[in-house]
Amino acid sequence: MLIGIVVLAVGFIIMTLDDEQYGLGFLGITLGPMVVLAGFVVELFAILVKDKKQV
Repeated sequence: MLIGIVVLAVGFIIMTLDDEQYGLGFLGITLGPMVVLAGFVVELFAILVKDKKQV
């Protein structure tokens, strides 16, 4: 789960690095949200694997 949290944080940091007005450049619109989505997928996978081991 820690890896997912780190990936989420990196995604949000990438979105803040966009120099375009209102964050409408490649980093703010495309790359950042894709990394955040990947972080949520990692978190979901970690939760499902953790629950599976407890049963």
